Amino acid sequence: MLTDAEMYRALVAKDASFEGIFIAAVKTTGIFCRPSCSARKPKQENVEFFSTTKEAILHGYRPCRICNPLELLNETPVYIKELLYELNADPSLKFKDWDLIKRGIEPSKIRRWFLKNHGITFHAYQRMFRINSAFKKIRNGETITSTAFDAGYESLSGFIYSFKSVFGVSPSNSREKQLIDLTRVETPLGTMFACAVEQGVCLLEFSDRKMLETEFKALAKRLNATIIQGANAHFDILNRQLSEYFEGKRKEFTVPLFTPGSEFQQSAWKALQHIPYGSTRSYREQATELKKPEAVRAVAGANGMNRISILIPCHRVIGSDGNLTGYGGGLWRKKWLLDFEKANQ
Repeated sequence: MLTDAEMYRALVAKDASFEGIFIAAVKTTGIFCRPSCSARKPKQENVEFFSTTKEAILHGYRPCRICNPLELLNETPVYIKELLYELNADPSLKFKDWDLIKRGIEPSKIRRWFLKNHGITFHAYQRMFRINSAFKKIRNGETITSTAFDAGYESLSGFIYSFKSVFGVSPSNSREKQLIDLTRVETPLGTMFACAVEQGVCLLEFSDRKMLETEFKALAKRLNATIIQGANAHFDILNRQLSEYFEGKRKEFTVPLFTPGSEFQQSAWKALQHIPYGSTRSYREQATELKKPEAVRAVAGANGMNRISILIPCHRVIGSDGNLTGYGGGLWRKKWLLDFEKANQ
């Protein structure tokens, strides 16, 4: 159990790793916030802490408008989900500022959201989506000219320039290039990023994971590929099976996975998938299963390199003393997942 002093220090530091662990309520304003709220911090004597938003509401507090504690962490707003759905159905669409205004969406607002969550503007996102679709059409044998105009480009030269700026080569020289599709996935524990190739899902991580950018770069380098926002048939299966999992209706995943890594890493990740739903193993038990009982540290390192959270359940591995150990998505998520699975066995 955390002390009030520890929670207050986390609140002042805006420490996102404490998301899901406590809610901070301010007596002088009557509002409650996430641990990572960016609002000005009150004095410690003016704060009381709760485990859930429900408790804060029952004590008469209302949600903060800055951090929106009643929403899922980093959840994609409904109006953006609708735009992304339309783009997914027709990548050649071009939403301009006037189109957004007609829908009652402030262009600067959507621009800030995409910069924060994707590192690019909405217009750049749309271009990436079109280029993604065009790459796949060319790989499937369609001509460069027809692909360019089907993707909504007004000139062939403009398409070639955009294509080369993304992939580093012209469309005619792209046969050796690979593409990794990227999407956002909403879960009760917050937003995740998923990547997939033709063989299967190759990454599933929480969007606030500190090493996420490093993982993206390492994956792209290993596969000699470019990661671009786009649609993938594996994403449909992934979304459906994750929803079933969080509803307590699914205990095993069948969505295809693609897990490039060393032979030892591959064996460690397979061992993780053999841990039954609702159960736990220690690193030593996992090493013993691999017939390498002396390789506890190496097993822990391999688990840490797992890029596919939940589906390859490294959250089911705990310390030999029974304590929770490091988890890329945060220990609070690891505890939530273990408690959830035990409750739904």
